[in-house]
Amino acid sequence: MGLTMKEIVDLSVLEKAKLLTPKAFLEGQTVEWISVIETPVENFVKQNEFVLSTGVGCKEDPRCLEQYARDVIESGASAIGFATGRHIFTVPDTIIEECRRNNIALLEIPWEVRFGDIMQEVLQAISEEKREDQRFVEGIRQDMINCVLNGEGLEEITSLVYEHTSIPVAISDDERVVRSNHHFDSQMIDILNRKKEGNYRSVPFTQTSYLEHHYPIEKYEFEQGECYQLTILSNHKKQGYLLFERIDRPFTWSDMTILEHAVTACALFFVKENAIEMTEIRLKDNFLLDLAKKGAEQDEELREKGRLLGYDLEKPYTCIIGDVQFSKNVDAHIESKDSKVASSSMHSRNYYVQTEIQHAADQIGRERMTTFDDGKVIVFLEADEHSYMETTHQFLDLVERRLNELLAGITVSWGISFHGDGIGVFNESYKEASTALSFGFRQEEAGFRMFFTDTKVNRLLLSISKNKEVTSLVERTLKDLIAYDEKRQADLLHTFMVYNKYNSNVSQTARAMNLHRQSLLHRLRNIERLTGLSLLDADDFFLLELSVRMWMLTREG
Repeated sequence: MGLTMKEIVDLSVLEKAKLLTPKAFLEGQTVEWISVIETPVENFVKQNEFVLSTGVGCKEDPRCLEQYARDVIESGASAIGFATGRHIFTVPDTIIEECRRNNIALLEIPWEVRFGDIMQEVLQAISEEKREDQRFVEGIRQDMINCVLNGEGLEEITSLVYEHTSIPVAISDDERVVRSNHHFDSQMIDILNRKKEGNYRSVPFTQTSYLEHHYPIEKYEFEQGECYQLTILSNHKKQGYLLFERIDRPFTWSDMTILEHAVTACALFFVKENAIEMTEIRLKDNFLLDLAKKGAEQDEELREKGRLLGYDLEKPYTCIIGDVQFSKNVDAHIESKDSKVASSSMHSRNYYVQTEIQHAADQIGRERMTTFDDGKVIVFLEADEHSYMETTHQFLDLVERRLNELLAGITVSWGISFHGDGIGVFNESYKEASTALSFGFRQEEAGFRMFFTDTKVNRLLLSISKNKEVTSLVERTLKDLIAYDEKRQADLLHTFMVYNKYNSNVSQTARAMNLHRQSLLHRLRNIERLTGLSLLDADDFFLLELSVRMWMLTREG
């Protein structure tokens, strides 16, 4: 692409010009601009420029003219045209030889041919060629966009880039996993990704500034060559990278513009891919929430919908509901750890929990279905009736170990149920797991695992508590004790619960509560005094334990 010197020499305005260098040079030189430059050259000449000169500043000094030609050549010009007949009568052989050595086209132009006419025709030809280039590149841009819109992918984009530029190119996602490669040196990618040993350095990219405003280019130098990297962005979020290699010619405007369009098409592809992924996630979430909460009858239509989403509803599952509590510094840790995670705090937390649940299920070779609801994680884990407790503990051990390694200060409480009817009873097991979680919070500190089968006594007590006579008895038994706790902050109820937990062992209770033995005995005497019950009498102790447990269950019920 671009206007060549051969096309310029063929213009009518230059029919009287004489070519002093081989014709082969004309095909290889691209012209992007034309100008009239006299000595000194300094930095007035751009790369790929056709330079015209009368030699007026060097007419009596051949060495000055030779230096002028060398300066123009070193500036990256495509061709030189000297007007002969007044200041220069013959172009020196030394200049012709210098142009030959550097593959620069050299023209001798009769004095009567006006530079203004030459510039007008050349600029018009350049302008028309640029319009043609723009139409050509625009067609490639549309082809790339169509690839994405028609369901094709990154392979088609890299193929179009290579077909029209011959530049080896590769595309990776934001985790540097290569998604498409068209003749790009894989060793360079492996070295960049630290999968292979090798030295490289990052250097400024100065070849062209076409893309520097919108798409900064990073240049890497390796022992085996060079490559360049463009970052693929969408809504200021990094989506991936486009890598391209150095080639044996300067990058042209069309090269760089095609690469720019490839970056845009890749961004569209990743946005579309993310949108599809998010839609799938929403469909899965809604499906699982309906399965858990609405108790839809499991017919063939429901099972088929599950299969389309990647779920096998015919397997037996245990339901696990987790309440995840984070310390205040966890969110900051999440943001600094992984910029991929969205800025939403809840989204970030769920991302990590979901990742570790998937990892743990894979480790033990079990199917799992996961969703989130109202700050809680809901997991249906493949299990069987005879060993579901062992499977659940193994699974949760892995989840908690990984989460604690990644996010210090996290606490997870679990409610668990495997419904007795076995396969397909999702709503019942969800309700039972919710009940187990609720009872756990009523009688345990955060960080527990409560199975529904462990809540039999509590469910019985909760049922009994609906009896008015029983409620009245509990209130009379604990009235003074509760009032004393509220007034003095004495924590006597908690003291009794710990004392009961350690089977009335004073020494163990004192150690657990970090109390002196005499302080604990003083509290126990206060409990007896305020309730009128003896902790040494079995019936009194049973009544007090029953009242305390019932009060603990119903106060938050």
